[in-house]
Amino acid sequence: MSYVEHDLIPGEDVLYQTGLHWIVLVVPFAIAAVVGLLGLGLLIGSFKVKSGGALAVFALIILVAAAACAGYAILARKAVEMAVTNKRVVIKCGLASRRTVEVLLSKVESIGVEEGILGRMLGYGSVVVHGTGGTPEPFERITHPLEFRRQVQQQIDPH
Repeated sequence: MSYVEHDLIPGEDVLYQTGLHWIVLVVPFAIAAVVGLLGLGLLIGSFKVKSGGALAVFALIILVAAAACAGYAILARKAVEMAVTNKRVVIKCGLASRRTVEVLLSKVESIGVEEGILGRMLGYGSVVVHGTGGTPEPFERITHPLEFRRQVQQQIDPH
């Protein structure tokens, strides 16, 4: 069960939910691929040398590090939840430590969206939530930011 679903108040329903775009995985996966290929090359090379036991252990450590890099990126992506309910906007970030922003729909002053060229083509961008009396809360590389804003606006003014 997600944080948002677990934290609903009585009479509250999740209307729209999103998170980080897959683009956040590109750099960590590229690093993991390069490091993994290096580890694989060392592992194969360890079989060709006479005393390759230490080299094989080193290669396995490198392969584990590459897998850990990719795994951490996946977990970090899944650790961000953004939702619009019929009563509030809920945003949760973090694995070990958690940061949450929860703004009642009646207190949302505006939702800003920024999309670069690549973001427009691939469907991601930054969302900035402005609550009345609060500081702007920016969240970057969110999947379908315009739809998130539209869902908030529909709940604020359902007409």
